[in-house]
Amino acid sequence: MIITGDDSEYIAFVKARLRDQFLMTNLGPLRYFLGIEVFSTSDGFYISREKYIQDLLARAALGDEHTVETPIELNVKLQPTDGDPLTDPTRYRHLVGSLVYLAVTRPDISYPVHILSQFVSAPTTVHYSHLLRVLRYLRGTITRRLFFPRSSSLQLQCYSDATWASDPSDRRSLSAYCVFLGGSLIAWKTKKQTAVSHSSVKAELRAMTLLTAEVT
Repeated sequence: MIITGDDSEYIAFVKARLRDQFLMTNLGPLRYFLGIEVFSTSDGFYISREKYIQDLLARAALGDEHTVETPIELNVKLQPTDGDPLTDPTRYRHLVGSLVYLAVTRPDISYPVHILSQFVSAPTTVHYSHLLRVLRYLRGTITRRLFFPRSSSLQLQCYSDATWASDPSDRRSLSAYCVFLGGSLIAWKTKKQTAVSHSSVKAELRAMTLLTAEVT
């Protein structure tokens, strides 16, 4: 359990009440929680997943030490029929599931993880090769982390984008957005649109609608 706030006396009161009802141990300032590392400095907080990525790479057992600059190749459009079906899809599903949780704090892999997660029911050798590319990208960017400054404005800055008809199987577009509160990235998402957009303008408008709902 994480207890946070700006009133130290009330935090102490809450912890005391919890101790009266439950057997609990105070682990002190937040440093590690569910695979998320937190580092506090005078300037703000850093959120890192370095240990989680190290464990993920160890489970993946990659046979090389290669790294890549991007998590997915430009203009790649994967289809369910690409490649040969995997004999045992369990490994693919396990690694994609781990990447979905990692994307909670690594927005740079949100898009490729969204794409790869669409094939967990019947992954192929081609899908698996693209999954390995994401892992090699993470190996080269393992020290990247999110920063949340202590002093920042409370102004929202929002960005949205869309890839028109990017899915070759159903011609639906993808929406993506990110939201900053001052200098802090607080929300991001990649999601396939629910309907086919007849133009890139409509795809962009649907992305803006998704973003507006999030901000509201």
